[in-house]
Amino acid sequence: MTPVSAADALDVLPDGVVIADGTGQVLLVNAVAACMLGVDAAASVGCELAEVLRLQDTEGCTWVGSNTPYAGLRSRTGVPEQSWLLPDGTEVLVAARIHRVAGEIDTVAITLRSGRGRARLDRERSDLVATVAHELRSPLTGVKGFVQALLSRWDHLNDDQKKLMLTTVHSDSDRLSRLIAELLDVARIDTGRLQLYARPSDVSTLAARVVDSVSQSTARNLVLDLERGLPLVQADPDKFVQVLTNLVENAVRHGDGTVLVTARAATGADDRPAVAITVEDEGAGIPEEIRRRVFTKFWKHGASGGSGLGMYLVNGLVRAHGGQVEIGDAATGGARVSVVWPAAE
Repeated sequence: MTPVSAADALDVLPDGVVIADGTGQVLLVNAVAACMLGVDAAASVGCELAEVLRLQDTEGCTWVGSNTPYAGLRSRTGVPEQSWLLPDGTEVLVAARIHRVAGEIDTVAITLRSGRGRARLDRERSDLVATVAHELRSPLTGVKGFVQALLSRWDHLNDDQKKLMLTTVHSDSDRLSRLIAELLDVARIDTGRLQLYARPSDVSTLAARVVDSVSQSTARNLVLDLERGLPLVQADPDKFVQVLTNLVENAVRHGDGTVLVTARAATGADDRPAVAITVEDEGAGIPEEIRRRVFTKFWKHGASGGSGLGMYLVNGLVRAHGGQVEIGDAATGGARVSVVWPAAE
């Protein structure tokens, strides 16, 4: 194996690196930094750091002038990561390490990292805020409108009208509570802090509860087909209901005709007993080429609404229980989503 020099090793790094000595003269510029800064790496050696590190903020201040790496306390060892602009206006994240010998500055190493990753995270946060605002606004508008009508026209409304309004307010309140619970679960899945209270649970009882609940809010035909003698599953009942509710509501929202929910004894991972819960609709289905994207956050398909978090939550919750989720084609041509849930030991 041919030995690699220090300069060559820095050239293969994904980030830009600029190293200067204790007097502020540049010792090395790796290939990535030279490309970012628009300078010649070899010609930059011996130049002043401020001349090579041509970074500015939105107000025209320079990185060297603002952070003064060669000034300050003798205990200073670095400059935290900050956002700066390259000469072409591209955002980069810049950090520095100040190396000292006997308290005096020996070298200053500056790293430059593309700001695209942070920009992507910012877009995801913006998408989340926009999604939350949109999903919260609809039920809140309904709640506010009906409550205002009840307060201002109470004596002019009959009992049936009052009951209808209060029922709608109750339904919208449940929708708000579910959305907040979903957002909290998304955050817990992302940070690995999801807490499950799994115990042996009856699939038949929980599935019937979900189908009855969704049936009350839709005119679509929902059919529940349960195999006799199903084993109990090891599940957090609330999370199981959340998973199945998302699947059934998705089938109602995106499909046509009848929604079929079945549960059968199956074999899961490591040939262990399991229960397979399948939800089928009679819609257009999900094309095979986009099925991998179904479980990403904010994924939406078709013109129907939704937060775009349902399938992400389904996948996260099922896998947290040790199960699997698969997407296929229903016999009717619609979508077929199967969840294999481990049986209780």
